[in-house]
Amino acid sequence: MVWNSSKIMHYGSTLLVVLLMATSCSRQSALPANKIMVETGVSQTLAKSRKQTISQLAYVLKFDIPAQKNQPILSTETITFNWSGIHSKKTASPEQLQLDFKEERTHIQNVSVNGNKIPVVFESEHLLISTAFLKPVSNTISIQFIAGNLSLNRNDEYLYTLLVPDRSRTVFPCFDQPDLKATFQLSLLIPATWQAMTNAPVIDSSVVDSRKTVNFRASDLIPTYLFSFVAGKFTPVTRTLNGRPMTLFHRETDSTKLKLSMDPLFRLHADALTFLEDFTQIPYPFQKFDFVAVPDFQYGGMEHAGAIDYRSSALFLDNGATRDQRLSRAHVIAHETAHMWFGDLVTMRWFDDVWLKEVFANFMADKIMEVSTPDANYNLQFVADHFPSAYGVDRTEGANPIGQPLANLQEAGSLYGGIIYHKAPIMMRQLEQLMGKDALRDGLREYLKKYTSNNASWVDLITILDTHTPADLQAWNRVWVNETGRPTFAYKLDQQDGKISRLAISQKGEDGTNRLWPQRFEVALVYPDHVDELPVNMTQPQITLTEAVGKPAPLFVVFNAMGQGYGLFPIDTAMISNLAMLKNPVTRASAYINLYENMLSGQVVTPGQLAGIYQKLLAREPEELNLRLLTSQLSDIVWTLTKPENRSALTDSVEQVSWQAMEQETAPGKKKLLFRLYQTIALSPPARAKLYAIWNDQKAPAGVTLTEDDYTSLALALAVRDYPVEGILRKQLSRIKNPDRRKRLEFMMPALSVNVAERDAFFSSLSSAANREHEAWVTSALGYLHHPLRAATSARYLPKSLDLVEEIQRTGDIFFPESWLRSTLSSYQTPEITQLVRKFLTDHPTYNPRLRAKLLQAADGTFRASRLVY
Repeated sequence: MVWNSSKIMHYGSTLLVVLLMATSCSRQSALPANKIMVETGVSQTLAKSRKQTISQLAYVLKFDIPAQKNQPILSTETITFNWSGIHSKKTASPEQLQLDFKEERTHIQNVSVNGNKIPVVFESEHLLISTAFLKPVSNTISIQFIAGNLSLNRNDEYLYTLLVPDRSRTVFPCFDQPDLKATFQLSLLIPATWQAMTNAPVIDSSVVDSRKTVNFRASDLIPTYLFSFVAGKFTPVTRTLNGRPMTLFHRETDSTKLKLSMDPLFRLHADALTFLEDFTQIPYPFQKFDFVAVPDFQYGGMEHAGAIDYRSSALFLDNGATRDQRLSRAHVIAHETAHMWFGDLVTMRWFDDVWLKEVFANFMADKIMEVSTPDANYNLQFVADHFPSAYGVDRTEGANPIGQPLANLQEAGSLYGGIIYHKAPIMMRQLEQLMGKDALRDGLREYLKKYTSNNASWVDLITILDTHTPADLQAWNRVWVNETGRPTFAYKLDQQDGKISRLAISQKGEDGTNRLWPQRFEVALVYPDHVDELPVNMTQPQITLTEAVGKPAPLFVVFNAMGQGYGLFPIDTAMISNLAMLKNPVTRASAYINLYENMLSGQVVTPGQLAGIYQKLLAREPEELNLRLLTSQLSDIVWTLTKPENRSALTDSVEQVSWQAMEQETAPGKKKLLFRLYQTIALSPPARAKLYAIWNDQKAPAGVTLTEDDYTSLALALAVRDYPVEGILRKQLSRIKNPDRRKRLEFMMPALSVNVAERDAFFSSLSSAANREHEAWVTSALGYLHHPLRAATSARYLPKSLDLVEEIQRTGDIFFPESWLRSTLSSYQTPEITQLVRKFLTDHPTYNPRLRAKLLQAADGTFRASRLVY
């Protein structure tokens, strides 16, 4: 029944998209040939028309930014471009040139074209310029306006732009599409004590009274979504490595974090740049390389050319950081640096190929990590980072393909998610195996050189790669890139006289379809004294491993032993009691993931059985990354797959086992992971009292390093458990030194109040977009508001939470709808909540198909828990 409903919803959503596109095309075709519909957003039809007629594009922008964040920002811009529409032989010239501006008409104060003031004509988020005012070739449009605030992220002491995917138009009028690259020359008037950074170097600055003017050079050619500036009270730090100066802006005040983080931050960037210049054979392509650490930035990082933005907490680590946290920092730095070539130098033509820049940033980041962190296990890191997150979307009823059609840029934000960031890198590793490392590298070099400072599509890349391999990339591309879901595998092992006589492996779609995902992986035959790894090249629905024939019958078999394959792999039940026999950490990681995925599919083991298996492994797993997998999955079983009435019995056991394992462990990173597990699942009065004593006395368990952030997390854990001591959060607030972190906790405190009415008021306040500005704060608060211990009082927030999603998509950044839904739904486990979600979708038959998919993805845990919970 799950597959049937999934299939119906999938094809229903597809049909809806087709109907909507057909309707749009019908309306468009009814217009005169030279008339482009004026509609909200940026349609692909409009973008293609502008690309044919606009070239040599340049923006000169000036923003007068007051110290008070509620005051308007008076602005001017000059747009110069060549216009060929009047003489175009390809298409008739549109009657109006549409500039994108998602603001009120009153924000446009004055418009002139080629020195002549013209009337302001504004419609459906567009400033309309009659083509009668334009000249052949060179044109200048000058605009006085009030900058839009939606994407300026204005705080009391700083602001920053975040304009991906189509948010430049929320700040200033522009041609907001990725294939109209331009130069941007910026001037800022800011408070005298502020710093400022953009994509280009500073020309000069001057101070008059309390105001500072900063003039920047023109940027390199970049699309609008990569234009960026940051201004505010930041501390600048400049260092030169390998002959390249780099400047960091930050607001961190923790002296330990600064001391331990500063050297690695600059070194990791320098190492990544060196690797990428060698791999691509293209020198760093922009005028400068700087970066900013922004408190509670919406993403881990954003690849603004020459001026990368990061979430501050991703960069600044203290002496309590785990190895996993250090590796995550190295990865996000490598990822954003890789974007300078993959996405910034060569940019997708349209956002339907947004996955292309993300997959190569992740793909290259993994390669950089392999070199820059030689003590790390690259294959293990890859498996632990990508497979759980990819499966977390691809197993759901809302699964989306890697490549998705896009008719209007206002929908582009919904394309982002686990498939782009996690399934796509797995797909790329399969492509590398199919082509060979050298062939793929050479193809990428050719692609970057051919399209330098320009735009390209996935089709353009595949066309180049086809010349570097005899493999059929088109068939491979169809199932991996254009279709949803994952395969499921089965096997049959025949024995005769203690030897293998036949080992056959078959594959089909998890949805029951007879699809084939061409891929390679390994099967491990495990014996008492050794392991035989057999390569599998799955080019047919069923294959026979001839290499296995004649080998002794193994104790058990492990599928996808090296984490190369993708899908739901079978479990040999003899493996379950012998997991500790697996000496290869990648094989263990793959086994843990396969066990968990089979459990979620209702196969092989129950949640309770798997919890028992994992508890026995907590003290025995030697790898920190694998311990992270175990503790994460065990925590999920406790909170989402165990009934409240059975939870105490399980947590009593996990409390005891995790604390004992922590005391016995000697590795600091693993000790901290085990303490976090204890903190996460602690329910018994003695366990809660132990956490309170640690927090109150600020005395960590022996060998565990706890920092200010950790004590804040402890205070939040105590608060959500209604620990019977007043003022815990208020006291923790007084301990926090950093002003940005204090504001974050102040915002979250009502969501953790013991007073239900105060929690109700907090949730009600989120109906206002102004109270959702700090999205990272909101999603963290929602996680506590909807904690399983609060489910009895928080479930009533769900209908309004779902009603708000469409508005959140319009007003929030690209990840906010998904993070809102996951923070809201992930802790519920009852059939009633499953019914509520399904009724919402039934009651909204024309609901945005992409948001429908996001909702089904976020609710997958609830759907499964309502069937599996024990």
